[in-house]
Order: sequence, then structure tokens, then C-alpha cells
Amino acid sequence: MPDLQPSGPASLAGLGVSPGRTAGPCLRMAGPPALPAPNPVTDTGAELAVVGEALEAVAEDLRRRSAAVAGGDRGAAEILDALAMMADDPMLKEEAEQGVRDGLDAPHALEAAFARHREALASLGGYLAERAADLDDLKHRAVAAALGVPMPGVPSPGHPFVLVAEDLSPADTAGLGPDVLALVTVKGGPTSHTAILARGRGLPAVVACAGAAHLVDGTYIAVDGATGEIVTGVTEEDAARVREQDSAERARLAATSGPGRTADGHPVKLLLNIGSAADLRPDGEGVGLFRTEFLFLDRKQAPTYEEQVTAYADVFTAVPYVVVRTLDAGTDKPLPFLGLPEEPNPALGVRGLRVDRVLPDVLDTQLDAIAEAARRTGAEAWVMAPMVSTPGEAAAFARRARARGIARVGAMVEVPAAALLADRLLREVDFLSIGTNDLSQYTYAADRQHPALADLLDPAQPALLRLVELCAEAGRAAGKPVGVCGEAAGDARLAPILAGLGVTSLSMAPVCVPAVRDALARHTLEECRELARAALDGR
Repeated sequence: MPDLQPSGPASLAGLGVSPGRTAGPCLRMAGPPALPAPNPVTDTGAELAVVGEALEAVAEDLRRRSAAVAGGDRGAAEILDALAMMADDPMLKEEAEQGVRDGLDAPHALEAAFARHREALASLGGYLAERAADLDDLKHRAVAAALGVPMPGVPSPGHPFVLVAEDLSPADTAGLGPDVLALVTVKGGPTSHTAILARGRGLPAVVACAGAAHLVDGTYIAVDGATGEIVTGVTEEDAARVREQDSAERARLAATSGPGRTADGHPVKLLLNIGSAADLRPDGEGVGLFRTEFLFLDRKQAPTYEEQVTAYADVFTAVPYVVVRTLDAGTDKPLPFLGLPEEPNPALGVRGLRVDRVLPDVLDTQLDAIAEAARRTGAEAWVMAPMVSTPGEAAAFARRARARGIARVGAMVEVPAAALLADRLLREVDFLSIGTNDLSQYTYAADRQHPALADLLDPAQPALLRLVELCAEAGRAAGKPVGVCGEAAGDARLAPILAGLGVTSLSMAPVCVPAVRDALARHTLEECRELARAALDGR
């Protein structure tokens, strides 16, 4: 942070996952409750009642947070609702109740039940391992409720502060109040809940910062969510100046408008990532990623055909250009109604388009509903499939979509196999969209949720950029669009590089659009290409 020159500052390094600069006193998350020594059970009925009341208190608290979530953020509300359903899981309750019958008091019975559920999920790896970490947060909340002490969570000091934590649960991140200036975590990665929700709310965030574990409450720190740098030892005056500079920069960016262009007028479409019509914002040229799985989350039964038609038509009516991603689900993103079996390695299993191998009716119904919504609204539907690995998969998906009259059919590029054969995929489909989150994971064999491997998941890594370049070159040769819709698309530092590689659109959280527009406008196309060449060389 070159503007800071306090006496005796020191820097900590982390991974910047949500841009912005701010400063203020840091405060740590309240820790989990201390579990006392077991008490002998003298009234089994009373202990059983405490178990039920504790789990209900946790679920109700999460539902309340969902209803009150800042800005009506649907993504955050969906996460809180999903956690509430986990707390409501009857199997979890039955296991805790059995612990009471076996002689444990309510807090220890809850602790044991959550531990067994956590172990089962953690053993599956990937996304399910992340849900196992969510269980830790639910356990701490339930034990606190059973003990009659406050649930752990975010402090409320009554003044602005930087929140520091070992890690943040989705519940904590989604329910942050307006006093939180920025997030700093010791663990985490670029595609964690913390990172995604922080970007969605425009909060600067730094994860995987080991040095943050030693920060003392009340210490003034400055946070750069783009570079991952944290400066300690700043003064209160320094902090005020950093906030003023950031506020002025945000105001300047908010005043910009118009389509994405380089300084010499080369177009790069700036599109939005959404989960429903509620996420739409005016600052964008359309929707580059409509995540339809939000309609399916945590349902015991699939949404009906008419429910799907209505949800898709709501978006088609509001926006002239929409790219719909068919259901991105499977064992790594469990949807109860699918009934898919557990797998030893979910990240390499039945997910995305591969679900169609075992449940073809799910995709057929969704394609029918998308086509009908397009007919009712007069929209031109663009539809893409997730986790496409081969030209054959792309061709089969394209045939089914086109048979229903869908105008434009595309494929997600999320595995290296698809990038390496991008030219052949484009013989079958009309466009490609690169999902950099999964493409990073599979390129570097690095779990998206592993905090020690966060550097490998940096989308500026040359190998990943080379795969993006292969796709862009194939698109240029075929005369077909190739966009990026992963988290990298919303990174203002990367936008000129991606444009220089030849991508034609960038799809991102709405809050990221002004900074990306500004970054593109600062460089000519040739300058973007030079930046891309330097990045490919690792410079």
C-alpha cells in the first residue's frame, strides 16, 4: 500500500480475494463455547428436550438471519437456508437423542453426533468436505444453545472494524453487519464461501493469511483485498485516510457506465452472474451465467416444469441477453431429490452434465422449460452445459437442446480435456464459457477448499492462462464467442490480461462490473495483449 507511511509498519501476506482498500481496528471472532466436564444424566426426558430445543434454536437463528440478510442477497440467503436445513436434519437429532439415552448429557450428545456426521462428510473430500466444516459451526452453535450461553459469531462493538478469524462459516459471512469494513482469515481459498460472498457484497477480503493468527484485537490494520497485503502498525489517522481514498475511488467507479471497451474501442462484454431474477442489476450488458441450481437447492423433490418455466421467464423478460447454465449438481453439490449415491472422490465423479448419465429426465425437463420460457417471452435463449469433457458430450447436449428450438447452445470449459480440444468442441456448439474456478482445481490437482494450496488456485497462474488462450484462439478461428465466467472474470487486475488473450466477454458478480470496466478502459487492445504475453511468461 504505497500511500501508507506510518512509523514502524509491518506487512502480512495473504491471498486477495475481494478487491478494495480499507483500514480500521481489527477484532477477532468470538470462539466456540468451552465444553464442560460431562454431567451425570438424572432426567433423560429433560436432556432430550434440551437437544431438540438447541437444534431448533440454531435452525431458527439461521432462518432469521436469512430473512434479514443485507441487501436481499439471494445467494447469502440460500446458504443460510441450507445450513438451517442441516440443523433440522432428523438423522442428526436422532443420533444426538440416542447419545442421551446412552447416558450423555445434551451438550456432549450433540458434540458426539456432530462429530460422527462431520467425519462421514470429511471422508468424501471436495465440496462435501467443505460442508463438513460447516458442521463445525453448527455444532458450536448447538452446544452453546444447550449450555445456555451466547452462540459464537461476529462481534458487535458499535463501530467500524476489520473482522479477523481463523475461518468464517457461511452463516457468519452471510450475516455480516454494516460495521464490518473487511474480512481477513487465516484459512480459506479463492473460491470459498467467504471469498464469494465478500465479492458479492463488495467487502475487501484477504484469505490464507497465516500471520493474521497473531493480530491483537484493537490493532489498526490496512487491508488491500486485491493484492492480499495487510499493513499493521498504522495510526488511526492513516486508517481514516485509507478509507477516504477508497470511498473516493468507489464513487469514481460508480459514476462510470456503458459497455465494456478497451481504450481503443475493442469490445469485451461485461455480463452478470446471477441465481435468479432477484440478483439482476442494471450495470451490465446481460447475464453470462444464470446458475439454475439455486432453484433446486435443498429440495426434497425437483421443481415442477411450470415452476422452472416461471423462474426462467422472469429473467428472460428482464434482460435481453441471458446465458443459462443447466443444473450444475451431483455428488459434489448434493441435491437431495437427485438421490445420487455417495462417491469416494466426488470431485472426479458424477457431477454437472454427467448427472444426465443416470438421470436423463432431469435435463430433459429443464431444457423443455427453458425452451418454453423463451417462447413465452420472445427471448433468444442461450444454454450451456457444465462439466463438458469431450466433443461427443458437447454434440449430444447440442442435439437435445436444438431439438427443442433453443437458439444458441454452448459448453462450459472446466476441465483441461475440454480446453485442449476447444476447437473440436466449437464444431459442435455455438460458444464456450470458461469456468476458471474448477479449471484451476483440475489443472493444478489442487482442492478448491484447501487453504495450503490457495496459491495454486490463483487464476493468474500461467498454465491456466494458457488454457484460456487455447479456448480463445479456437473461438477466433471458428468465429464464435468465448467468455470467462469464473471468479477470475471479476478481477480488475486480470480483466486486461483476459482481453489480451482473446476472450470476448467477462461474467461476474454485479459489484465487480465498475472496476472491470475501468480496468479495460485504461488499456488499448495491444497493451492488453502485451500484458497477456507477460503473464503467460510468468512475468
